[in-house]
Amino acid sequence: GPKLLGADFTITDPKSRLFDQIQVRAYGWGDEPYETVHVGVRKKKLYEFNADYRDLAYFNFLPSYADPLLSSRGIALNEQSFDTRRRLGSFSLELLPGNWIVPYFAYDRDSGSGTGATMFVSDANEFPVPNTMSDRTNLFRGGVRIERKRFHVTLEEGGTTFQNNQTVYQSSGSTNFGNLPGLFFGQKIDLTSLLASYGIDGSSTYSKALFTANVTPWLDLYGQFLYSQPKTNVNYQQNDTGNLVLQSQLLFYTSQQYLVSAAAQLPHTTGSFSAEIRPLPHLRIIESWMTDRLHDSGSANSTQVLSSSAQMAALLTSSLVTNYSQQEVDLFYDPTAKLVLHGGYRYVWGDANDAFLPTAGLASADQGKLSRNVGIGGVTFRPSQKVSVSGDVEAASSGGAYFRTSLYNYQKLRAKARYQATTSLSLSADFTYLHNQNPLSGTNYSYQAQQESLSVLWAPSAGKNWNIQGSYSRSTMYSDIGYLEPEFLTPDL
Repeated sequence: GPKLLGADFTITDPKSRLFDQIQVRAYGWGDEPYETVHVGVRKKKLYEFNADYRDLAYFNFLPSYADPLLSSRGIALNEQSFDTRRRLGSFSLELLPGNWIVPYFAYDRDSGSGTGATMFVSDANEFPVPNTMSDRTNLFRGGVRIERKRFHVTLEEGGTTFQNNQTVYQSSGSTNFGNLPGLFFGQKIDLTSLLASYGIDGSSTYSKALFTANVTPWLDLYGQFLYSQPKTNVNYQQNDTGNLVLQSQLLFYTSQQYLVSAAAQLPHTTGSFSAEIRPLPHLRIIESWMTDRLHDSGSANSTQVLSSSAQMAALLTSSLVTNYSQQEVDLFYDPTAKLVLHGGYRYVWGDANDAFLPTAGLASADQGKLSRNVGIGGVTFRPSQKVSVSGDVEAASSGGAYFRTSLYNYQKLRAKARYQATTSLSLSADFTYLHNQNPLSGTNYSYQAQQESLSVLWAPSAGKNWNIQGSYSRSTMYSDIGYLEPEFLTPDL
């Protein structure tokens, strides 16, 4: 059939009635594996519209995974194969471009569908079966940008919808012996029919706000806020027959019905604010604050019916809550053009807890608190254009941490030096050091790491023809912590 190998053209309207210019680019149309088109329409100071569309065909039957049937039965079958198409579209519209207020709207869509082969995994065997797949994601967003000489604000509202579906099947009347040809406790494991499918759908809305402002010649402000609340639902159903086994109970059965449903939601709030203050010449003060709050909750229930046993049901609920905040103030003072001094303080705090039912393992609930005070210091010294030396240090004391190996009471140091011996020869050195301790009872964690490195670069004539570079580094690490030996739960080091 006909094929459009490529098109690229521009339409202009000298009178600028409905548009100033239309640009179109299109490539590979006519059942090609990769088809694209772009359309751009604009009218000066009124609107600007852009649309992009791509259509991709993807076929993969190469043996990129192990092929167990080839050696056992001489059957060449890629058990992870795909014959799919993916379509992506992106559309955006800006109103009043170049003005101080710019409303905008956008829509993006990503969808795919196709067929292939995949694995149906059962206890003691796995069976290659055909499958069908489809998914789609939609993103809607709109907002306004306000741009003035001394401040900028962006307000945006948006949302997404998502669906993902897959079905695997095998018609009755045939026997699938799977990848394992041997016997399991004297019986052959096989599959005679299968119909299994899952469906996942989700949605989310979000709100976003950003701003920057030069309030006065000595004060700049920055801030952002983001809130989202995604939700997800999952449904799975499976019906299969054959000679199958439940290994945990060494139970053979000839038919199975398995149903699962689950749901989760995750409200998430993030915010930050910072200010740069220049109260005196040569002095800058940067104050910053941020918080991140995440609350996740989910539940799932399942029912399984085997031909030779009673119904088995399970219910699971879980939750995770984390709140993290950080406040920091930094002072930069440059008394001369050759020297910059840096000092600061950071406070980090938060809490987290999680729980799940029914109880399993050693614990079904846990909670922790995070609290840390950090002192910050640094210096940069450039006595000449050929020499520069800098160093940064942090020292922290903590009142709580989430994990035993987290930073707790620590000291961190980094120093760098560089010497430009000649226009073609430069030398540099780097040193880093970290010492961390957690003295809590039952932990007694000690960690120390350091690294030193030296490097040289010789590049005659600015490296126009050749250069030589060499480096040497040495690092050491020491870690000491108590733990419970897994088999007998006895203390060890």
